[in-house]
Amino acid sequence: MKGFHRLLPSLCALGLFTASGLAQAPPPAYDVVISGGRVMDPETGLDAVRNLGISHGRVVRISIEPLNGKRTLDASGLVVAPGFIDLHQHGQELTSQRVKAMDGVTTALEMEIGVPDLAPFLAEKQGKSLIHYGSTASHVAARALAFGTPTQELTPTAGQATDDHATPAQIAAMRERLAHEISLGALGVGMGIQYVPGATRYEVIEMFREAASHGLPVFTHVRSFGRVEPGSSIESIGEVISAAAISGASLHIVHMNSSCAKDGLECLSMIAGARARGLDVTTEAYPYAAGMTGITSALFNPGWKEKLGVDYDAIQLPGTGERLTETRFNELHKGAPQEVLLWGNTEEMVDQEIPNPLVMIASDGGPGHPRNAGTYCRVLARYVRERGNITLMDAIRKMSLMPAQRLEKATPDARRKGRLQEGADADIVVFDPKTVSDRSSYQKPMEPSVGMKYVLVGGTLVVDEGKLVEGVFPGQALLGKGKQ
Repeated sequence: MKGFHRLLPSLCALGLFTASGLAQAPPPAYDVVISGGRVMDPETGLDAVRNLGISHGRVVRISIEPLNGKRTLDASGLVVAPGFIDLHQHGQELTSQRVKAMDGVTTALEMEIGVPDLAPFLAEKQGKSLIHYGSTASHVAARALAFGTPTQELTPTAGQATDDHATPAQIAAMRERLAHEISLGALGVGMGIQYVPGATRYEVIEMFREAASHGLPVFTHVRSFGRVEPGSSIESIGEVISAAAISGASLHIVHMNSSCAKDGLECLSMIAGARARGLDVTTEAYPYAAGMTGITSALFNPGWKEKLGVDYDAIQLPGTGERLTETRFNELHKGAPQEVLLWGNTEEMVDQEIPNPLVMIASDGGPGHPRNAGTYCRVLARYVRERGNITLMDAIRKMSLMPAQRLEKATPDARRKGRLQEGADADIVVFDPKTVSDRSSYQKPMEPSVGMKYVLVGGTLVVDEGKLVEGVFPGQALLGKGKQ
């Protein structure tokens, strides 16, 4: 015993004992530990109970053994997965970001049409964003500038009313504008071809060529929809696949369910055929039958009813639920811009498209439509738990890994996202698979989802015990290769 007392000072110095002879707990090794959850990584296929150690915004350790952290989150009985990546999010304001976080989204990007002016967008969000953000270079805005719209008047759908064809000089000006935005960190070229009906096929190819010259993808809303030729969904999908083949640009076709409606499966077969022949073409869908668009947009140019096979009552005002008549449509179509719901699809067709292995999930989110708040938890509730036609791992893959892989040609940062591996960014969701569900509806589109217990963005908790954390803004910009 006397020998032990002589050794005690040395043992205390090593941290093995206190002066009282009691063992000390080791100092915290990690900022956050997620303990005992069902860890699921869609890239490696890991699906097992593990402990995660997180420090400095990264996943540092995945272990069977217990880990010690400054804060330990008990994930027993819960799923731990990569945070969801939304490639198609129009609502970029903080109110939308809050419902996105409750839906498990840790990165929400404006890729379809892009923001009109990237520099102020990035500056305004720096240090003020709940989740990660970014944008493409907007062809629609570049076109409006080429036609003389002042920069301060640009909106995400600026120039949508012009039916004029561009001159060669104007097309050159568009390419120059896109190159400028890419140099600032745009993640690709965003196009809304249906909203600029004056854009010729040659103009579209030139925009694809600009994207290809920078090694960046094109994200596009196609030219038209419906079954009436010319201008069918089939023709429109064929146009952009052709432009990708001609230019060499990678292609992402947005909201397949909306653009192709009743011909969705045939359009998916076209994408499958293009991929089988070596083209880099991807697509997405959202799990709702109604779309949303501007009542004054070119989408409602004469012939829209015949193309979709619907009548005026297929248009509904969000909030009030009013279905339009011809008189009411004409009044609103000539008035101030506003968003309306468009019922051009069926639940049955959407239910066939979502499980397709080519389809990743993206929301097309914005205030006024339930997809803004509920897309991702709706997939988990409707397709995984209730219908059982998508496995949990496949749903996670569609919502995290697939969009991350689509982004890899745009930014090297994407290689650390969409995965749950050592070295990956600590963008993580922890949810209860038995209760996770959407609550938003067409009557209450901003109702937050339930079931997300913890959501971390860059290792920082933004949802804690199922509630939003106030006053934290860990979201960072994803910047394209042009900036890096």
